[in-house]
This record gives sequence, structure tokens and C-alpha cells, in this order.
Amino acid sequence: MNLPDTFSVVIPARFASTRLPGKPLADIGGLPMIVRVVKQAQASGARDVVVATDDARVHDAVAGHGLDVMMTRSEHQSGSDRVMEVVAARGWAVDHVVVNVQGDEPQIPPAVIRQVATLLSASCDVGVATLCEAIDDVALVFNPNVVKLVRDSLMRARYFSRAPIPWRRDDFSDPGRVTLGLTEPCWWRHIGIYAYRVAALAQFCSLPPGRLEAIESLEQLRLLENGIEIAVAEACAVVPGGVDTPQDLERVRAQVVAGI
Repeated sequence: MNLPDTFSVVIPARFASTRLPGKPLADIGGLPMIVRVVKQAQASGARDVVVATDDARVHDAVAGHGLDVMMTRSEHQSGSDRVMEVVAARGWAVDHVVVNVQGDEPQIPPAVIRQVATLLSASCDVGVATLCEAIDDVALVFNPNVVKLVRDSLMRARYFSRAPIPWRRDDFSDPGRVTLGLTEPCWWRHIGIYAYRVAALAQFCSLPPGRLEAIESLEQLRLLENGIEIAVAEACAVVPGGVDTPQDLERVRAQVVAGI
């Protein structure tokens, strides 16, 4: 896989979390979670890896490990806005590729970060790229926390939803009969990693929240509602789930101890 000439990674990290307060600083095998995320991103070949936070405790923990971190405003409504503040402060060019990596994914494969940056660099006619993976468990199809997406023949996103899309007509009468017994995947899970050209990120952050975005609580729909194309590829490696709950944290801790 050919890498883009240069790309940067920005990792938004808020201290507050309803289900897991102080999540970025949770200890995983002797390191704060946010530090583990940075190390995964550094291994991707990124030119820059910057943590964007609004909390001095997160800032000090990251800086204490000799890593790049920037304090950002507390009033940001989304991680994308926080990423944009870093981009503006660093003066990155309008065509520079920036990857938004979530601060609660300490096991994200570096190859996946490289992949989404490369996908965007190769997609000259779009400003945003993201990834997906086939859903192999029927229960996930009906889980609203698993975001499904539909792509067209050019591998562009056409819609994201918490609902089970697409839906086979004959399954409407009895959802219990739904199976994955098809020769090709029917449902795709959206992986929440994005690569932006700086110009597209700036446009996105300047737009008001959209109607579909409000209905689904999915900010990426703001892009589609405003005609901003999103390139989508199947992830080149399995992307483990992030850390949202105490149970997730214990799972990741156990996997790190086991060397998984």
C-alpha cells in the first residue's frame, strides 16, 4: 500500500464521560489509555500525532510522556470541531490529509490509520474517507449502537443509520427470520475513523447540524446532507471495539495482559 506523502493524526480526548469518567487516563497495562492510542497512531507513519484536549489532567499526562498535545476550547460540540482547532493552530495546508482517531481506541491497528489516509489521498474527487467492515452477527444488525452504512458502486457512502439498512423486503413480516446466509455481505458496520482534507473539514465544521444528523444522532450525515462525498473502503484489519464502559475497559486490560 503506497502512503500519501504526508498525513497527520489528531486525537480528540475529553476527560468527561457519562459511563466512564476520566476515560482517557484509565490505566491499561501501566499506561494511560490516551498514551496507548498515541503510540498506535505513531506506528502508522503519520507526520504528526497530536492529542486535542480541554482538560489539564489529560494534557499533563500526555505531555509527561513526551508526546504532542494541545489544549483546546471547552465549548466544542464535537471531536471534529476540536480537530479543526488544532488544524487551524498548526496552519496545515488546505489539501493536507488529517485523520481523526478516537481517543478511546487503544487497540486500533496502525495499518487501518494508514489505510484511511491512503484512501483519501487516492480519491482525488472527495474530501473525506472512512472505513467499514462486514457484519457477521445478526444481533449486531439490530443493535442501534452499531452504525450501518450503504455504499454505491463507486464505493461512496450513501447513508448511515442505526437501523438495519438495507432491509430485504421479505424479512419485513418476521425480523426473526433474518439470517446472514448470503454469498456477499448484506450489512456493513461503519468504523468511526475519518480522514479529511483540511478544506473539507473546515467546510464541515462551518455547517449547522443537519436534520438527518439530529434524527440519527450521527454527525457524518451532515456531510451527506450537504453534498460532501465520503469514500468508503473495507478495513484491512479487524478493528477491536473501543472503550465505552467499565466492562470494555476490563476486556482491554485483560487482552493487553495476555498479549492479544
